[in-house]
Amino acid sequence: MAAVYPRVGGHKTVAAFQQHLASLGLKLPVAERPQSAAEGSVLAAPLELQGRVIGNRWCVHPMEGWDGETDGRPTEMMRRRWRNFGASGCKLIWGCEAFAIRPDGRANPRQLTHRPHDIEPLRELLHGLRQEHQASFGPSSTEDLIVGLQLTHSGRFCKPTRNDTFESRVAYRHPVLDARVGVTDDASVFRDDELPGLVEAYVAAAKTAEQVGFDFVDVKACHGYLMHEFLSGFTRPGEYGGDFEGRTRLLREVIGAIRSECPGLEIGVRLSLFDQPAFRPKPGEGDARKKGTGVPETCSVEHYPAFGARADNALKMDLTEPLALLKRLRDEHGVRLFNLTAGSPYYNPHIQRPAFYPPSDGYQPPEDPIVGCVRQIDAVRQIKQSLPDVVLVGTAYSYFQEYLPHVAEAVVKEGWVDSVGIGRLVLSDWTLPAKILRGEDYAADKKICRTFSDCTTAPRNGMISGCYPLDDYYKERPEFDLLKKVKAGK
Repeated sequence: MAAVYPRVGGHKTVAAFQQHLASLGLKLPVAERPQSAAEGSVLAAPLELQGRVIGNRWCVHPMEGWDGETDGRPTEMMRRRWRNFGASGCKLIWGCEAFAIRPDGRANPRQLTHRPHDIEPLRELLHGLRQEHQASFGPSSTEDLIVGLQLTHSGRFCKPTRNDTFESRVAYRHPVLDARVGVTDDASVFRDDELPGLVEAYVAAAKTAEQVGFDFVDVKACHGYLMHEFLSGFTRPGEYGGDFEGRTRLLREVIGAIRSECPGLEIGVRLSLFDQPAFRPKPGEGDARKKGTGVPETCSVEHYPAFGARADNALKMDLTEPLALLKRLRDEHGVRLFNLTAGSPYYNPHIQRPAFYPPSDGYQPPEDPIVGCVRQIDAVRQIKQSLPDVVLVGTAYSYFQEYLPHVAEAVVKEGWVDSVGIGRLVLSDWTLPAKILRGEDYAADKKICRTFSDCTTAPRNGMISGCYPLDDYYKERPEFDLLKKVKAGK
């Protein structure tokens, strides 16, 4: 039977929340109360990045909405989300959207896609975000606002034509994940001679981002997508697999080419710092509405292909290679901006975005979700100790809910991380950082994300993503009733 964990909202005081952390054996700094900017909050302190100023310590993670046009252009729904990013009060907008470098690399048929012949819609998106920031925080407020565009190829999880059909391109044949996406032979594996064209596509997308006016591009290497998968290509033959040099080669080549062709454009990397085996609901446990507890899909966790994991037990972290990669990107390519995450939303979501309510294709968490949050935060702390001269954005904060600002204030003050990133929370309460910095009652309007996972369940079932429970905009859409039926197992 699936375990039941206490809800974060059930802890009525900071002391009670801290006591729960202690009961789990977790060490995490928690401020007694978050401070406002007027009180000298560390969250309001600026960051320096290669001569540029990032105005505070709040960051918006890339928030793909499955809500573009099928030809790769933005819609009004997408423009609304980007304007909300601008109104958030965050001074670092990381990637905005997962931007497919070419149409066949899309994770869904409505993903924003590079269209070199038509860049004005992308320019309008960025202008709308900055305009909303100025309207919310003043005419000069965009001077310390840094906005990036996340460049991606979805690799194994490509669905460029239909929501229900994978058209996977993979780095190597995977012992577990092949069956999940229908890969049955080597035809889906990228050949070495195809990779120069892929590098060129990344460079072309980066040139467009620079022309449009983005401050940086993120070369996405996380969550099981193509660039992340290459990092675990232990069994891939040739110069793009096998040892550390080979497995990191494609990422380094892409970054090097962008640096060469776009010398004035900053580069960031969102990296899954560690991974674990794919999980599935425990067989025989749960039903159509409530899935079983997550268990590793493979009987053996030895020699499982996971980047940032121990070779003899892939359930355990080993940050040796991730740290070596970050140092190399810093030293050889001048990358000073990293956003650190973990795992994948497709095959082990409990380590990537801990949630009390799992998505429809997920499973009940095999651990208190707070354990997964602290695991990520502590991994970033370890990296920060070794790389004090780079800007690190942390992940896995939304699950802390009312206590998110207490944790954020403390970890930044203690030097565990430079910037606190928020993702799904931005869909329900996009002005929360601004309210915290103004010293307002940020919980009064009851918009705090409760990790219902509707923002994931909807796209998993072919619908647009959004916060259906808490954002009235989505409550009024026809997908609202359809989503209720999906969750009810109908």
